[in-house]
Amino acid sequence: MSTLWQNIQYKMLKSGNRINLLIGINVLIFLIVNIASVIEHLVFRSEIIDYYTKEYLLLPSFLPKLLTHFWTPITYMFMHAGIFHILFNMLWLYWFGQIFEEYLGNKRTIGLYILGGLTGALFFVAAYNIFPLFSTLVTDSTVVGASASVMAVIVATATLLPDYSISLILIGPVKLKWIALFYVVIDFLSIAGPNAGGEFAHLGGALFGFVYIKQLQRGRDWIGAITGIFRSRSKMKIAAKNSDKNQSGKPRQEEIDRILDKISQTGYESLNKQEKEILFRASKDNEV
Repeated sequence: MSTLWQNIQYKMLKSGNRINLLIGINVLIFLIVNIASVIEHLVFRSEIIDYYTKEYLLLPSFLPKLLTHFWTPITYMFMHAGIFHILFNMLWLYWFGQIFEEYLGNKRTIGLYILGGLTGALFFVAAYNIFPLFSTLVTDSTVVGASASVMAVIVATATLLPDYSISLILIGPVKLKWIALFYVVIDFLSIAGPNAGGEFAHLGGALFGFVYIKQLQRGRDWIGAITGIFRSRSKMKIAAKNSDKNQSGKPRQEEIDRILDKISQTGYESLNKQEKEILFRASKDNEV
């Protein structure tokens, strides 16, 4: 048992893989809340935990309530409504997240997850307060789950590597762009259904993932800019000769952007050996 726990700790905290960390946080929260809820039902025949979870951790669409529960745009993206809800979210997060980190390193993963979830929250709240269809539901509606964050990762990865293929059970190799497009279309067609709030949140996360990668390919790294604000900088300055030469061997951002553009247009396999090596070194430099 101790070895299993040590392996989990290593994968979450020491491996450098942010996808493992996010999955671990989601699973841990799910187990704590639901195990406690089951015990409460069996022993006390009450639903206090379920009530406080819905009241204080899920995202409400009613603006006056949201103002007093201002933390819920963050907490909702780590909560889930059931076993299959968290299972499929974490599977898609793992599959696409591993590809994302393989090509862009791990320093952007958590930022993409959080900002995708926040964009999904914005879409959900805006939709329920704008469209007449939801006028009778706005005071009682909530949204829960990491789906918006996961959609941000899925669409970001598919936008970066549209022709990258993964094998699906019973289907075979499928390009990432078709998987992402399939889920976006399904979410759009379902926005008038029983889970309209969730579908709006999914679309918000998907839009953020798409726009973020397009901006990254143009040299504007929103997540990197945000994390850079909080990164401590050394006050020591070192004068060096031959400043035009990249002595550290770190690839220039312009070269990385050019390679990312080439991948988005013609696929990863179109890269030559030197370009693949540059991208590999860049991903290593991005790991923190």
